[in-house]
Amino acid sequence: MTSRPSQTPRPLLQRPPLSGLSVAPLDAALGAALQAKADGLAKPLASLGRLEALAVRIGQIQGRLDPQMDQVRAYVFAGDHGFANAGASAYPASVTAAMAATFLAGKASVNALARSAKVDVRVVDAGIDAVLAPHPLLIEAKVRRGSRNAAEEPALTADEVNLALDRGAALAAEAAAEGMDGVIPGEMGIGNSTSAALLMHRLTEVSLTDCLGAGAGQDEAGMARKTALAERAAARTSAKDPFQVLCEFGGLEIAMMAGFVIGAAALRRVVIVDGFISSAAALVAVRLRPEILPYCIFAHTSAERGHRRLLEALGGEALLDLGMRLGEGSGAVLSVPILRSAAALIRETASLEDVLAGRL
Repeated sequence: MTSRPSQTPRPLLQRPPLSGLSVAPLDAALGAALQAKADGLAKPLASLGRLEALAVRIGQIQGRLDPQMDQVRAYVFAGDHGFANAGASAYPASVTAAMAATFLAGKASVNALARSAKVDVRVVDAGIDAVLAPHPLLIEAKVRRGSRNAAEEPALTADEVNLALDRGAALAAEAAAEGMDGVIPGEMGIGNSTSAALLMHRLTEVSLTDCLGAGAGQDEAGMARKTALAERAAARTSAKDPFQVLCEFGGLEIAMMAGFVIGAAALRRVVIVDGFISSAAALVAVRLRPEILPYCIFAHTSAERGHRRLLEALGGEALLDLGMRLGEGSGAVLSVPILRSAAALIRETASLEDVLAGRL
């Protein structure tokens, strides 16, 4: 992409996004069969606690009695925000492109963690305000070069949001076709914690103050600027419909992650949700399509202010709490060995009946 798209927002469309995707409810009968299988393993009843519940959920999501979590891929969705140029972040917007290059070089934190956990990493250019050189691990899905400043005008048009949602769902379909058992929507975008806080505030009605955190490391003066920008954006519109809220506050990586979550659920893939920004995308996805919630497993509780309240709003219980607030999909990557262990537990452990009968 060599030219900057038009900066003039277009009117909202009324077409519902992702209208062709169907998400099946989890099979209660299969859940009961999986639970019976877990209860019959050669161990005391419920002795492995939440690991057993995870095994049942993974099996229900995948629609099988022998769940698999061998192949997992993290997609780092990257996009820029008009908020960043207005002073919402401690870092300049150029850091988004610089970090995308770092991911592609395999030198970021998520790359190190992913290698340890045997997780693939791909980088998705959803809306970086730069032109990246081609790379085998880069997925070019740019909708436009960054969102608009939501403190002044809608961050995205309806057409742009629909395109981001659809491209996210298409990426989930590619992941499923390539044999992924689970997927991680990670993110990178200077200014995106402001966008996520506004989405959370409007979709949960938690106070804006309780949604706003330090993001990438704001000091007191930076938090004052960030809060003022967020308050201006919130005061500019009364939108509450999830699609319109996404148009008002952006950003492109969050919209694409929301489509990705919905698309993955439609294809019965385990969605491993990371921290605050990833959870905000999941919140948008759930508000658009409530039936996708059981397909989401929340990896960790971020130290970013607002994340615990966001998990409460989603009814999610995180697996880990390590005081992390990096993003990139890093906390979700750390949870993958736990999910693999849960799947292996119900797939590979002998039944108590077989042990007692000597059928090993």
